[in-house]
Amino acid sequence: MTWPILSVITFLPLLGVVAILLLTREDERGKAAARWIALIFTIVVMLTSFYLWWAFDGRSADFQFVEEHAWLGSGISYKMGVDGISMLFMVLTAVLMVVSILCSWTSIEKRVREYMIAFLVLETLMLGVFCALDLVLFYLFFEGGLIPMFLIIGVWGGPRRIYATFKFILYTLLGSVLMLIAILAMYWQAGTTDIALLYNHAHFPPEMQTWLWLAFFASFAVKLPMWPVHTWLPDAHVEAPTAGSVILAGILLKMGGYGFLRFSVPMFPNASEIFTPLMFALSLVAIVYTSFVALAQEDVKKLIAYSSVAHMGFVTLGIFTFSQLGTDGAIFQMLSHGVISGALFLSVGVIYDRMHTRMIADYGGLVNRMPLYATCFMVFALANVGLPGTGGFIGEFLPLLSAFHVNTWLAIIGATGAILSAAYMLWLYRRVIFGALEKPNLKAIADITPREIVFLAPLMVATILMGLFPKPIFDVTSASVAHLVQLHEMAMKAVAP
Repeated sequence: MTWPILSVITFLPLLGVVAILLLTREDERGKAAARWIALIFTIVVMLTSFYLWWAFDGRSADFQFVEEHAWLGSGISYKMGVDGISMLFMVLTAVLMVVSILCSWTSIEKRVREYMIAFLVLETLMLGVFCALDLVLFYLFFEGGLIPMFLIIGVWGGPRRIYATFKFILYTLLGSVLMLIAILAMYWQAGTTDIALLYNHAHFPPEMQTWLWLAFFASFAVKLPMWPVHTWLPDAHVEAPTAGSVILAGILLKMGGYGFLRFSVPMFPNASEIFTPLMFALSLVAIVYTSFVALAQEDVKKLIAYSSVAHMGFVTLGIFTFSQLGTDGAIFQMLSHGVISGALFLSVGVIYDRMHTRMIADYGGLVNRMPLYATCFMVFALANVGLPGTGGFIGEFLPLLSAFHVNTWLAIIGATGAILSAAYMLWLYRRVIFGALEKPNLKAIADITPREIVFLAPLMVATILMGLFPKPIFDVTSASVAHLVQLHEMAMKAVAP
């Protein structure tokens, strides 16, 4: 392939930004034009990402579609490429962006042009994270995504949006400043920021690895987020508009897990081994503790937000088993959770747009008026529980199976997360969907519209297909994961007495 497909996919949304900026009308026709421009450009990006998936050679562990150009000099270049670890995250990003534009079609009425611009810029920055092969380029994309998300929550969010946005920014910036210092130290030590070269030729001293690992951990743990630096997430979700929550849960959280896979494990193998007990402990606390916190929530969005923290615990549990099974499972969990959590927030947005409340107590008996909605919500709720036949089951089962090979108690304690998730999700579903339709303001509520079916139905199909036919995903990830595990094993053998 000779054309720069990764740069095209990454920067194409910015052409949509230019097209929206050229709009001069501020009336309803201008708003409609902005919506259609954003939708068309995100659909084109999505279709191009599908082509990327089709053209990707899953048998190779090498970076593919590599582009490299001189940029800042002295070992810092503009370099893009994808492997089996990053490829499907680009597809997930492109799909959820289309969904986000569709779900905002009628719910966003003020500053529509600016809203669409913010999402298109955010898409470029998120896609860049997953295909950047230079540390400086990665950092720019990684941190740049904070700006449009800050605006999305701060301008179009709920009543406490300012508090939520500043908490979000302060948490994430603090960790990222430490990561920037670590990147500078790596450059001084290795003389390059090329990720592929750092994998194969840069071997940092064990003492230095410890500090570098902790600096990267500070950023990725907040982004994931891990307990106890997770408290920004529920506030951000509650105040964000529906599409903001979809992207936050579906993509931005995954950057933390992706960072552990791309940097912490292969570049700092000695430190990763040292801190493995810490990662296991934090993962189990996240799975168990935040599941109990979810049980106590009265706001639907907060409940789903805390469940996301618990489900990300399975990701770090799988990654730090340093096995093919656990790492494949962690990637699968991130992808399936991106679909499921995004769909759950969309489901909340559907009823919020009608009733303008997220409190569980304000609902009940919706199945009597919204049977189609009840069906969709049921599929996503059961997938979030980890029901066999859905993507959620495989995403939880593989990390637990891998953890069982490391330590039986890891798997036993981790498995309680599945029990607790069944408790809070089925409790939520029963109170919102079942029962008598007693509240007068619910008696005229309408079922999902054709537009809502358009963005919910594909996610429902994807949730089931990922559970029944996971092979297409493992065909992409397995070779790169095997190479990652091999790199870690070789590093451990090199320092063994």
